Amino acid sequence: MICKSLQPMHVRLTKDFSFESAHTLPNVPEGHKCGRMHGHSFKVEVSVEGEVDPHMGWLMDHSEISLAVKPIIEELDHNYLNDIPGLENPTFEILAAWIWNRLKPVLPGLAEIVICETASARCSYRGN
Repeated sequence: MICKSLQPMHVRLTKDFSFESAHTLPNVPEGHKCGRMHGHSFKVEVSVEGEVDPHMGWLMDHSEISLAVKPIIEELDHNYLNDIPGLENPTFEILAAWIWNRLKPVLPGLAEIVICETASARCSYRGN
């Protein structure tokens, strides 16, 4: 049954994920604390945008987002980020783009990646 009262709707869905990883930032000035190995409890927010399907009443099943993100989180979780190809200098800016580039081909409507490195520091990336 089609929901006849549903007007065309453009929405954004966001799903949160987390992982634990260590890294160093090799390009910071000598003596900078981030040049030493340290770890974070990273939070990743993955947002998709698009039109709500009038029959289903949703943009997409949230499990589709989870399925697309799962292998990426598994690759990052409890690993040393600098050892992962493309993350040799794993700032959260670079990490956001790295995740984007892996998700974009498999997650229709990808709109934004937000990486929270601490409770008070985050980076958002919306693609090129």
